Amino acid sequence: MTDVANKYTVEPFSASVEKRERFNRLLKKRYAAEARFKMWGIAAISVAVVFLVLLLGSIIMQGSSAFVTTRVTLDVHLDPAVIDPQGTKDPKVLAAADYNALLRKSMQTLFPEVEGRGPTRAMMSILSSSAPYAVADFVRENPDQIGQTVKISVLTDDIIDMLRKGYIDRNVPESDRKVDDFQLGIYDKLVSTGAIAAALNTDLLTTGDSREPENAGLWGAVVGSFLTLIVTIGISFPLGVMAAIYLEEFAPKNRWTDMIEVNINNLAAVPSIVFGLLGLAVFLNFFGMPRSAPLVGGLVLALQALPIIIIASRAAIKAVPPSIREAALGMGASPLQTVVHHTLPLSMPGMLTGAILGMAHALGETAPLLMIGMVAFIVDIPSGFTSPATVLPVQIYLWADSPERAFVEKTSAAIMVLLVFLVFMNAAAIYLRKKFERKW
Repeated sequence: MTDVANKYTVEPFSASVEKRERFNRLLKKRYAAEARFKMWGIAAISVAVVFLVLLLGSIIMQGSSAFVTTRVTLDVHLDPAVIDPQGTKDPKVLAAADYNALLRKSMQTLFPEVEGRGPTRAMMSILSSSAPYAVADFVRENPDQIGQTVKISVLTDDIIDMLRKGYIDRNVPESDRKVDDFQLGIYDKLVSTGAIAAALNTDLLTTGDSREPENAGLWGAVVGSFLTLIVTIGISFPLGVMAAIYLEEFAPKNRWTDMIEVNINNLAAVPSIVFGLLGLAVFLNFFGMPRSAPLVGGLVLALQALPIIIIASRAAIKAVPPSIREAALGMGASPLQTVVHHTLPLSMPGMLTGAILGMAHALGETAPLLMIGMVAFIVDIPSGFTSPATVLPVQIYLWADSPERAFVEKTSAAIMVLLVFLVFMNAAAIYLRKKFERKW
């Protein structure tokens, strides 16, 4: 009786007000905590966006100038006595001619006051080492012009290119400047006559690597990356999809399959350098495969991408509703027919998305490729899967390690090309996901 009476005892008014005020204080405190949490979240996102903008802005500002180069147009007399004394126009004879002598004579025509070996060498150093090859290419493509005086545009040395772009301060003392006063006078005269001008640097995307910054290009690394990715996706995607189908649809649920699943998940987090060491030990040292080859690079990257593709493919298979399988089995289809005709086609968009993201991740890897020798200096464009090659991340690593100032802008330009490649691959993954997405 006493307990029942206490239960229905009316609470004093003051106690009720105090309880309500305490409730309001707690509610206000909770709202304040939520507001602070949102504020910190927005601040974190803002800081990340600011750093991203600074990073991209820095790369674009440094690398955009690499897509423009400096060229000088000279009147070159294609002296037949130097190019083709016999008049046979034999390609071998034309290729062996002394085109540097033609360029020297052209420059001496512009600067007759320059005499002596030292000043002449300093004057000719304004031109790129590839200038004679440019004249040779013109003669090979236009043999009928031999004996004529033609205008030929050739690259300048990277120091002159840096001077035109303002990276070299001409106001500092001559001893602290890479361009001496003599070369500066020749450069100013060429500029005043309109012989030196800026031009689109097509060589950056059409030629291979070079020790000379003005001649270095990315095409060899682009082709090497393409061949490496073909090997990577050709091996990792079929194996990853088959492994995912077996583990998800056919494998018995026991301790062994649990252990395999745990190891696959752990392999996705293994540092990439470990895969490089594995490739070095197995593919190069044990099987004796060629170093610096896209075939070996693709195998190593396939090992790295395989866990990612398996995990993504299993998630895509799990997303297929069980009713699809039950309906197929109910109609008399075998488990294999159910997978091949129903589960696999419906989960393929998710699998492709995971595979493309895995390839994009593999494309940005450098450490495993360094271990298998793809850091070598490769000038020629790779012609096959076993040809010596390099890839874009390694090319960036090589150029970043070069001391010449001109390689700084080329490093940023190569990063821009790599980012464009990665954005393109991620855009393809988003397109495939949106196009083939099924809502159940």
